[in-house]
Amino acid sequence: MKEIQITITHPVGLHARPAARFVQTAKKFASDVNVSYCDKTKSAKSILGILSMGVNANAQITIQANGADEEEAIKALVELIESNFGE
Repeated sequence: MKEIQITITHPVGLHARPAARFVQTAKKFASDVNVSYCDKTKSAKSILGILSMGVNANAQITIQANGADEEEAIKALVELIESNFGE
């Protein structure tokens, strides 16, 4: 299992478009990918799960991936976040 902590810097946090991009990216991988924030852990492949977490701007989340392509999954999600979700 791979795990990383990262800060969401997008002005709206993980809501609407950024959340959709995050889920689309996570779904590209076979590994189980989860996100933890404020004692909540949800699948990174569930838009409703991500939105229900209420991750705001400048919040720190933990991304965990477990599976054959876990390193690639973490790398892709970190790149997405660091690129400000392509905006």
